[in-house]
Amino acid sequence: MDSAVFERAQAIMTTRRMKAVSENDQRIAEVNKKLPQIKEINDALFSTGKELITLITESRNTDVSRKIEELRRNNLGAQEMSRKILTDNGYPADYLDMHYSCPKCHDTGYCGNEFCECFKQLCGKLSADELNKSAHLKLSSFDSFSLSYYKGDDYFTMKNISEFTRQYAETFTSDSCSILMFGNTGLGKTHLSLAIANRVLEKGYSVIYDSVINILRKIEQEHFSREHSSEMIDLVMNTDLLIMDDLGTEYESTFYSATIYNIINSRLNRGKPTIISTNLDFDGISRRYESRVVSRIVSVYKCLEFKGEDVRLQMRAEEMR
Repeated sequence: MDSAVFERAQAIMTTRRMKAVSENDQRIAEVNKKLPQIKEINDALFSTGKELITLITESRNTDVSRKIEELRRNNLGAQEMSRKILTDNGYPADYLDMHYSCPKCHDTGYCGNEFCECFKQLCGKLSADELNKSAHLKLSSFDSFSLSYYKGDDYFTMKNISEFTRQYAETFTSDSCSILMFGNTGLGKTHLSLAIANRVLEKGYSVIYDSVINILRKIEQEHFSREHSSEMIDLVMNTDLLIMDDLGTEYESTFYSATIYNIINSRLNRGKPTIISTNLDFDGISRRYESRVVSRIVSVYKCLEFKGEDVRLQMRAEEMR
């Protein structure tokens, strides 16, 4: 794991933990002011805690377990009384509990001696954000996608695709479907996939957006490095949404073919959505890739065929006039 990402993740976890403590202190001060009987109960609970520590650390009495059990029962009774007073006065029963972002690790990032899943996800999101810095995500949005360059039946095809991708982004979850965008160059595949990435990131999910060749090169470099790192492939496999642009432009090699299948198949098996764009049609995909790759894409992915005339050429022609 990149040390800079690790340190940023730790700093974020510390901030979350401090925020939870601060908000809890504010709630306690508010309730103590409005409901003094709650403060009396909390003071009693604090005294019970001190007495319990004393019993455990200092007592040589063989009957200590009975006293501990008695204190525990009294403690539970006081907590129940406190919760009832809270609910009777319109507060949630858990209003004075500590509300951590992650109830498993209490915003420490660790569960025992292992990293908590929340910390792993945070590191993945931060790493993905670093990878996406060169993708210019903010340059493309659904509002800037113009249908004026599409004519006849192509207009209605692209209108449906535009509406589908916008709805996909707005309702995205980790269970959303995978998408294949295919068709000739310059028809908006990159624009709409970037628009999806931008919106999904805004919703708080982790996204990796890059060309197939860049992703494969990074995986290859790590795989054949002296350290034999798996950081890139782990990120690709675990990100909430993977968007691979320009399938078919990568070099043909056994390693690349196996890696593409591994990515597609593994993410499908994990139920993680992937978006692939390519200038190849179905015949081109079938000729370029082995049947197991084609089968997984065609049978499971939502296939969107982009139609029309090259928008970039049309825009250039307008500028020339």
